[in-house]
Amino acid sequence: MSWGQPRSLRARQLLAASLGLLAFLALAGVALDRAFLETAENNLRQRLTSYALAYAADTDFGRGGEIIPPYDPPDPRFDRPGSGLYAEVILPNDHWDSVSAQGPVLPDGGMLKPTQETFDGPLPLTEISGRSGEAYRYGRGLIWSVDGDSKSEFQYTIYILEDTSALRHQVAVFRQALWRYLGGAGVILLLLQALIMQWSLRPLKRVIEELKRVQRGLASRMSERHPRELEPLTESINAFIESERENLDRQRNTLADLAHSLKTPLAVLRARLDDQNGPVPIDPELREDVDIQLRRMNDLVSYQLARAASGGHALFAAPVAIEPHAEEIVRGLEKVYAPKGILCEFDLADGVQFHGEPGDLQELLGNLLENAFKWANSRVLLTVKPGEVAANRRPGLLLAVDDDGPGIAPDKVASILQRGVRGDERVQGHGIGLAIVQDLVRGYRGTLDVTPSQELGGTRFEVKLPPGL
Repeated sequence: MSWGQPRSLRARQLLAASLGLLAFLALAGVALDRAFLETAENNLRQRLTSYALAYAADTDFGRGGEIIPPYDPPDPRFDRPGSGLYAEVILPNDHWDSVSAQGPVLPDGGMLKPTQETFDGPLPLTEISGRSGEAYRYGRGLIWSVDGDSKSEFQYTIYILEDTSALRHQVAVFRQALWRYLGGAGVILLLLQALIMQWSLRPLKRVIEELKRVQRGLASRMSERHPRELEPLTESINAFIESERENLDRQRNTLADLAHSLKTPLAVLRARLDDQNGPVPIDPELREDVDIQLRRMNDLVSYQLARAASGGHALFAAPVAIEPHAEEIVRGLEKVYAPKGILCEFDLADGVQFHGEPGDLQELLGNLLENAFKWANSRVLLTVKPGEVAANRRPGLLLAVDDDGPGIAPDKVASILQRGVRGDERVQGHGIGLAIVQDLVRGYRGTLDVTPSQELGGTRFEVKLPPGL
């Protein structure tokens, strides 16, 4: 099951920081909102308590127990009907409401014990017009007596109510300001976080850019000026690069030593074979067999050396210009095949390069062009264009060689790519050139296609190299 490409480190950190910041701001907003609501309700209770104590101090009772309300209430709203601030006195056999209570139906309140306090709300509040609302209510139980006479004392309760409209308005204004400021602070913090993240990831971006330069051959190694956290990574990359280059140099030296060691024995055998005046005459049939085996040994050595060299191409090789190598090879082939008068044309894209070893490019071009010159009647076409492109990778390459020769039958394509097999035994050659090309292309994870040429009518050998590291 494919989950797609993982998010980048910057996207991960930005997402995590954003979620954490949003969660913090949300929790902070809820906490501040709750604290403000509790503070507002506490202030409302204290205000209602002060109104109740003021009523208790200014309220008097007649000898028959009838209530004598204060002439000057603690708040003018108590004398204005429907003002939202109400007073109610509960007596043992009666009750009294302030002028403001004319209209709304106050919730029922029972008799409280002396010194007992209650604070309720929000309680439903219904007006005669049918409009409903809510109110907070504070109640306090009291005792009234005449000059300390216990026989004449009785209990009563004062309730002070205030609707929630004022409190709700305060809370709404506070919440609007709270979330506006928190939202603005969140946007500023997110932008600041993005800038900080970009600054903190800059060393990692510099490492990526240096690695790309090394991969493209524009630099030989990673620099040493990096944060301590990235030093193990850059040191490991430099160690890998140096090890890869040392292994490649060691392999080349070994191959050179092997070639030098084999060259002398083969030359001696060839000289003895060609010596017609030797002390011991050589049977012609034996001479022919030894000659064949010597040629096969020479071809085998050449093939194995070429394959080993192609398998050791450097991962961080510098880009190689293709046109100079192609021109050099074509000049040599035009001299060899001068009697055929072959014309070789170039179709090379501007700036196209080969990302690999120069020796690999020479083997690739040399074998394909030599094969084309060998079979062409009069024309050969070399085409080089950029191949596929992938992000953060070296561009691919398309290299094709067309000729106007007799062509190759589709059922013969597989056989001519085998080592030692020639398309026509009458044509001079060893049958390993295309096999070397096949191994080279495989070493670069590419493909080699042999198809009829649409341009010249003969055969087209097309090499496609994928984007590299």
